[in-house]
Amino acid sequence: MATFLRPLSYQYPWLYNTISRLSSLAVGGEKRFRSLSIEGINIDCNTKILDLCCGSGQTTEFLVKKSSQVTGLDASSIAIERAKQVVPEATYVNALAEKMPFTDQEFDLVHTSVALHEMETEQLREILREVYRVLKPEGIFTLIDLHKPTNILFWPSLATFMWLFETKTAWKLLETNLIDELKDVGFNKCKKRLYAGGSLQVIQVRK
Repeated sequence: MATFLRPLSYQYPWLYNTISRLSSLAVGGEKRFRSLSIEGINIDCNTKILDLCCGSGQTTEFLVKKSSQVTGLDASSIAIERAKQVVPEATYVNALAEKMPFTDQEFDLVHTSVALHEMETEQLREILREVYRVLKPEGIFTLIDLHKPTNILFWPSLATFMWLFETKTAWKLLETNLIDELKDVGFNKCKKRLYAGGSLQVIQVRK
């Protein structure tokens, strides 16, 4: 699955950003989309935040307005270099999400935006275990990602988007109960909210 548009969207930032902005219209625009996962979370300038799979810094840009201690991690060195140019206020690490070079209990908050659907099942589980490890006790993991629509009217647009830009891992995520996976790792106080006819899920859990 996925078409020639997928590699092009990574090669050309303007194309990726255009796709992101268009997709975010379903929840009220990009600013709204980027803030959904941190709604209701108390963040101040000293909150240590990890923006996991930060890409080119699209959400990092919003997080640095909340805290002066934001670290972005991504496996792509190209994405990291772009993020440094766009959001120089953050610290960046080029590393795998399933093998994070951080000490135990280092962060108050770990955030990831539409990245988990890129992961194979075991890779996803390794990442969740790593997130649990690097979070402080009572720390929060918050994410926004794809979800199987609860409103049938949203299926055509999501299916088209996934056919054009995504691989089989995204389809697998639609059948994955992330709450169950997170509980298996040890997280509790799980909250899940659905948006855009159920095609997007926001999950917040606590260590």
